[in-house]
Amino acid sequence: MNGASREALAAARERLDALTDHTSVDAGSLAAELADVTALLHREVSLRRVLTDPAQEGEAKAQLVERLLGGQVSGTTADLVAGMVRTRWSRSRDLVDALEELAADADLTEAQRRGALDSVEDEVFRFSRIVSSDSALRAALTDTAASEAAKAGLLDSLLGSRADKVTLRLITRLVTRPRGRSLEEGLESLSKLAAARRGRMVATVVSAVPLSEPQKQRLGASLAKLYGRPMHLNLEVDPAVIGGIKVHVGDEVINGSVADRIDEASRRMAG
Repeated sequence: MNGASREALAAARERLDALTDHTSVDAGSLAAELADVTALLHREVSLRRVLTDPAQEGEAKAQLVERLLGGQVSGTTADLVAGMVRTRWSRSRDLVDALEELAADADLTEAQRRGALDSVEDEVFRFSRIVSSDSALRAALTDTAASEAAKAGLLDSLLGSRADKVTLRLITRLVTRPRGRSLEEGLESLSKLAAARRGRMVATVVSAVPLSEPQKQRLGASLAKLYGRPMHLNLEVDPAVIGGIKVHVGDEVINGSVADRIDEASRRMAG
């Protein structure tokens, strides 16, 4: 997002954080309702355009939201969406993208409250690896002829007893309501949102053999120093990485023989 939409999303996220700071707010229910509003505005293009039309008064758009959603969702959800349409959006689609992000953020907050955020991060990452290596599974999950119920059932059979309930909800929404994104893009976005929940960046680390706990700690500390932010490590083992490691942070790739190469890169960056 750019310009006005980025500012509007930042303001909406602040309001969401303020709401979910109160344990009386059911973050999981809020997430489900925001996801339903996302689906509504994705379907109803004309409504979405009215709600993001800069020529319309913000208060009039907020009142329209309250009339449409009143009795359908909680007052908390209706107020949050009404606040979002009062602000300016660069594109009408940005409002829907923002609502989807907030729904995921609310679900991640629910996981964080239970101390399960790390598990959700790891499960989303592991599922993304499974999808990338299993073409038959990917085809089943992205088959446009398959019903939402069939895809949800498949995911429940795969994850229902093995993953956190938030992981299952996030991935099920992504698969059943892709909104034009690839499955890989959606999973990567979820991973980044989960990391951002703790103010961390995500590093995907590929090593020839599993890293020991001290190695993971050293690598995490070195990357945090290099990038100036806490780092969450997604770990993969690939024997093809002969005797070394490969680290992906966003679009950057760092190659090294062992963690001390990261220390060396950190020292060079520090001057």
